[in-house]
Amino acid sequence: MNDTIELKTEERTPCEVWTRVMGYHRPVTAFNAGKQAEHAERCYFNEQPRGSLRQQDQRVAA
Repeated sequence: MNDTIELKTEERTPCEVWTRVMGYHRPVTAFNAGKQAEHAERCYFNEQPRGSLRQQDQRVAA
């Protein structure tokens, strides 16, 4: 039994991406070509939690 759903391109809903620029939010599609290229080059990262400050102080004291 094949339960995968496949959509044709014309059936898909476009996703509008917004980002914060100069203190306010704007859709990326409203950017000029240079700003769109800059947005595409951005690097993203995930910050990992390091525990509470008390735990960090205990590690330093040890």
